[in-house]
Amino acid sequence: MDKISKALKKLSAKEKIKVKILLEKILSGNFSNVDIKKLKGRDDIYRIRQGKLRIIFCNRETVIAILTIERRSDQTYNGK
Repeated sequence: MDKISKALKKLSAKEKIKVKILLEKILSGNFSNVDIKKLKGRDDIYRIRQGKLRIIFCNRETVIAILTIERRSDQTYNGK
């Protein structure tokens, strides 16, 4: 099982719906009403966030690759 499938299994039904909406926005290039940020040191990797969910993806000219889907927690910014 790959990392993305494993992450999706851990999400609730509501979170899965949010992820689906975010993935549709990524594919369409419509980033209205979402928190998107280019990651430091990379020109092609972005983080999109809504609520406690975040998706990190690579956006090259013709290829979009989902790198990770994760839920933010209290440990996210306090070190792991």
